[in-house]
Amino acid sequence: MQVAEALAPVRQVFGETPMALTEALLDGVNLAVWQRRLPAHINDFATLLLSLNEPLAESFTLTVGKDGQMPPLDGVASAYTDLAGYDGFIADLAWLIDAYVCLLGAKSVGVRLRALERAMCPRFHVDHVPLRLITTYAGPASEWLEESAVDRRRLAQDEVDSADIRQLTCGDVALFKGEKWLGNEGAGVVHRSPALANGERRLILTLDWLA
Repeated sequence: MQVAEALAPVRQVFGETPMALTEALLDGVNLAVWQRRLPAHINDFATLLLSLNEPLAESFTLTVGKDGQMPPLDGVASAYTDLAGYDGFIADLAWLIDAYVCLLGAKSVGVRLRALERAMCPRFHVDHVPLRLITTYAGPASEWLEESAVDRRRLAQDEVDSADIRQLTCGDVALFKGEKWLGNEGAGVVHRSPALANGERRLILTLDWLA
């Protein structure tokens, strides 16, 4: 029997509270989404940051301390500390990281914060990670496919019926289950970065469980 056939039916879960994210721990769930509306001050900060058309590409690892606490996010997006809403934005990052750590019992987390002007992963694919958090603070959010629309033998196919493409909303917090989650082999959620129009940008955060 193939691994994918032994899995529970693959499904996606959505909810309007952070509790929706806990569903990602269940067998058969390869996408869990907290459908949240960004607070106005965070939305305004992210929009203003992108409007400046300046680069932002930060990648670092955070390790949980012996006291169980995450280190402070000193220096993150430091070029934008003078923008209104910066403190609230950093507080939101810290909350999401803490929630991710608590959910997984993680000891080490990889953090990436980027302002993008082109699709980072333009073709549909699966991630070879256990569980990745992705949230878009400004701009178009990630696209994904339901299992019924997936041909896993041709994940890099160029032609996908537009009617089959689903898209998250800016502000959504999503947990994308990948191929390295135990028991999810062959069932990683299929997704891609959205295409960006000329001059369009997006601000995204991704978290990866390293240990």
